[in-house]
Amino acid sequence: MKKVIAAFNMTLDGICDHTAGLPDEEIHQHYTALLSGGGAILYGRTTYQLMEFWRAFLENPSEEKSMNDFARAIDRIPKIVFSHTLKNVDWKSATIANRDLKETVLALRQQPGNDIFIGSRSLIIQLMNLNLIDEYQICVYPVVAGNGLPLFENISDRTILKLVKTKIFKGGAVTLYYEPKQ
Repeated sequence: MKKVIAAFNMTLDGICDHTAGLPDEEIHQHYTALLSGGGAILYGRTTYQLMEFWRAFLENPSEEKSMNDFARAIDRIPKIVFSHTLKNVDWKSATIANRDLKETVLALRQQPGNDIFIGSRSLIIQLMNLNLIDEYQICVYPVVAGNGLPLFENISDRTILKLVKTKIFKGGAVTLYYEPKQ
């Protein structure tokens, strides 16, 4: 069965703001490899629209190879968008979800293929409350944002996680790999 993996960035003070981190070549390479091995990524509307930023690199590549590679990886992976306001999407690899989050995730888990990534804070919180996340890959940047949205907010039950691996990046970021304790 496929795993559901919450792969997300946050600052040292727990804030998840894509503009607060310090992604560098090594971070882009890490996420390129991660996405290249995924079966799908689930987004809410806000994060989906934020990630559309990468489409520009497909038509007008950057001088930074790692950013271009990441743009191709994010373009290729199937994206399922959960939104009450979007009626359609024009990114070829994206679709609007036609079922609720729980039904979609349970159905995706049963299909053959690679793991499912959760790329939106709101979806991570909802799936955490449904006990449907198998692994957390949290990349913590050495930045204190000072304000913003905390990653773990409105969680209905205490969740105990087991650290299974770490990855330290040269720029000071650390990815923490956790699994829920049974």
